[in-house]
Amino acid sequence: MIVSKKLSKLKEISHGFFNNKGGYSTGIYKSLNCGPGSRDNRAKVSKNLKIVKRKINIDSKNIFLLNQIHSNKFVYIDKYSKNLKKKRADAVITNIPKLPIAILTADCAPILIYDKQKKMIAAIHAGWKGAYKGIISKVINFMIKKGCEKKNMITVIGPCIAQKSYNVKEDFKRKFLKKDKKNKFFFKKRKNLIYFDLSKYIKSQLKLMKITNLDTINIDTFPKKNNFFSARRSLYLNHDDYGRNISLIMIN
Repeated sequence: MIVSKKLSKLKEISHGFFNNKGGYSTGIYKSLNCGPGSRDNRAKVSKNLKIVKRKINIDSKNIFLLNQIHSNKFVYIDKYSKNLKKKRADAVITNIPKLPIAILTADCAPILIYDKQKKMIAAIHAGWKGAYKGIISKVINFMIKKGCEKKNMITVIGPCIAQKSYNVKEDFKRKFLKKDKKNKFFFKKRKNLIYFDLSKYIKSQLKLMKITNLDTINIDTFPKKNNFFSARRSLYLNHDDYGRNISLIMIN
């Protein structure tokens, strides 16, 4: 489990970015695959989620997971929320203690947010599609509507695919430049190949939102040696599926 230095200083919060180590799954899912949406054995995924839960807080409720769809949709959970069944969205916000909220990734960026005054947390799944569609600003603006303030928000970008591992096509770059010519800053050309910097793109959005208390965990999920599941690496190896890394936050 990897933690943020900034969030770790706060006793009222538990959090963690988990890699693929320490679970029950085998084969291409070895070993801590936390993705119920994968084709892994469901019982093993369930056991893996219990391992994560124990690491965070043994008395906590079940981990709240989303049916992620690469969108800009989010879910808000408060004491009035009744239906906590899995929702189709890519971010979750809550102020409920002892409710672990989590995001699953396999190269996309997990983002955890905590407002230390309002005691509100958020977990965001930000692949290029979600980031491009504005999921980050939507979540932050909603939190502000609920009384949070930017100066009180601690935001952490977790492990995701690095630019050197993220080769994209020309039409991908064109899409971003059409939206804003300044987006050329997030692309680099090397040996006639184009590479995109997802983490830097996300950071720029946070800076535009005037989020200054920012922590970034600079670990590339693509290289096998870093021990993270990677959709892109699985594609490269001709695997027919891949495991999911879990990133989680909870108010104690």
